[in-house]
Amino acid sequence: MNEQDDSRRGFLVSIGAAATSAWLASNWPAVAAAADHARHAAAVPTAAGHRFLSASDVQDVEAIAAQILPSGATPGAREAHAAHFIDRALATFFSARAPDFRSGLAQFQRAFRETHAAGASFAAASAPEQIAFLKSMDQTQFFASLRMLTILGTLSSSQYGGNFEGVGWKLIGFEDRHVFNPPFGYYDREYAGFVPYRTGGTP
Repeated sequence: MNEQDDSRRGFLVSIGAAATSAWLASNWPAVAAAADHARHAAAVPTAAGHRFLSASDVQDVEAIAAQILPSGATPGAREAHAAHFIDRALATFFSARAPDFRSGLAQFQRAFRETHAAGASFAAASAPEQIAFLKSMDQTQFFASLRMLTILGTLSSSQYGGNFEGVGWKLIGFEDRHVFNPPFGYYDREYAGFVPYRTGGTP
């Protein structure tokens, strides 16, 4: 594992702070619904899965997410299908902030076109160009919102559809073992009435 991998792992571990945990706890039913949509959307043509973003917007959002959690020796946001999750989130549990997100994305895209060739899109730019531009935008509210949604879309429980095929858990070294699921301890280990969650749906 190289220094960049260590840095990425450390950043992901840091999202377990109390504020993030509280937000997840209060919004989990909607997060689960968004993740379930992501699983189904990934199985159909891209255009059919869009509920909030246009096709070109999805490409830009996916490209930004892919730089926040890039692919490489390990999978990233692109492999986790985070863009599908984000599209669903903006149409559901994140809808109160959706107008600001749309406005922020438009400003992001406009600023990129103003500093690059006419008609250029962020998604079509080279990786060095993307990174250089993101450094000028990483203090904006738009970027903060997209970063949070990217992390949610990448690390959501696989049983809800986010974290496609468990790639997010592999990224942070999490092993989905029985000990992490109910029953949790010696006191209920032999309980015969435990019924696991349905795969691919809400409990």
